[in-house]
Amino acid sequence: MTRLAQTADLTDVQTEILATVRRFVDEEIIPTAQALEHGDVYPTKIVEGLREMGVFGLVIGAEHGGLGESLLTYALVVEEIARGWMSVSGVINTHFIVAHLIAQHGTEEQKQRFLPRMATGEVRGAFSMSEPGLGSDVAAIRTAATRQPDGDYVIDGQKTWLTNGGSSTLVAVLVRTDEGADQPHRNLTTFLVEKPAGFGEVLPGLTVPGKIDKMGYKGVDTTELVFDGFAVAAADVLGGVPGRGFAQMMDGVEVGRVNVAARGCGIALRAFELAIDYAQQRETFGKPIAQHQAIAFKLAEMATKVEAAHAMMVRAARLKDAGQRNDVEAGMAKLIASEFAAEVTQESFRIHGGYGYSTEYEIERLMREAPFLLIGEGTSEIQKTIISRGLLREYALPR
Repeated sequence: MTRLAQTADLTDVQTEILATVRRFVDEEIIPTAQALEHGDVYPTKIVEGLREMGVFGLVIGAEHGGLGESLLTYALVVEEIARGWMSVSGVINTHFIVAHLIAQHGTEEQKQRFLPRMATGEVRGAFSMSEPGLGSDVAAIRTAATRQPDGDYVIDGQKTWLTNGGSSTLVAVLVRTDEGADQPHRNLTTFLVEKPAGFGEVLPGLTVPGKIDKMGYKGVDTTELVFDGFAVAAADVLGGVPGRGFAQMMDGVEVGRVNVAARGCGIALRAFELAIDYAQQRETFGKPIAQHQAIAFKLAEMATKVEAAHAMMVRAARLKDAGQRNDVEAGMAKLIASEFAAEVTQESFRIHGGYGYSTEYEIERLMREAPFLLIGEGTSEIQKTIISRGLLREYALPR
């Protein structure tokens, strides 16, 4: 273990889980990530290894076959995995959010139907809010579910930026339903859509087009989801009651922001590790570049940012675990971890000099991965909006 990104007051079980995951990352992920990422190859062997370790069921309750661990444990595991390859943490993140949504908001029948299979990794989750041209305006969703005379629904519309869209077998999708509410977000409903893995028309009326090409975040499939008269049962409404989708998804995004913060911490830590190793090996003017003050100061600033981001991520996770509101803290953690990940990665790139531009060096991959965190689960500007609103609420002047 390194000095940086350590977490106080962990249980023996948490410590053992993290040690196991770190060993897996060092032995199975880091040595293969470059080749898989450059080939945009889904990491099947890695995912199966995580499944065997029980990572897919890490936070699912023991009553449903999972390990019943906390959000903090999960976030620390994600940090370790992202340190190896961020795309792998993306495979786990969407699965976790769907499991969280079902555990917190699902009916008893939905919990029994999905959670045991999700705990083993037999069912793998994805969630979908974004649409073409929608941006961060979730309340403006156009994909619609129309209620039929028998009480079931038919969905029409198009979703996009769906992580694990092809490899997942269960999608929590947010669509518009006409509940007659005067507030747009109260006309949104989350449906649990079970489907086969794969691309093309996977079910009548449900098509998963090919993967979206991306500059980074490769290996994991990012797709669209096209509904054309797709029939879905009323029993597949998350929680059994329509019109609650916005609040449900915001709860999922809140824990997702802790996950993205953890990913930022992992990338920043790996970028620092690469930089400090390289700086002690590369020599200029008769000594390692780490002994030049310009480089030494960069390393000091990078390490400080790694520590600060990790501390804020841990605080946000612990607040959620304690049942307290953490929207401001999760936004802060996501903001600082994503921004610092980009900054630390760029400094590592500069320390590598010309070699940082070579695809033979790992830092080149991190340079393409880190920017995703600036927009994933809400842009930095959205985080600032959430943070400022929360602060103004807490510090409101008496009227």
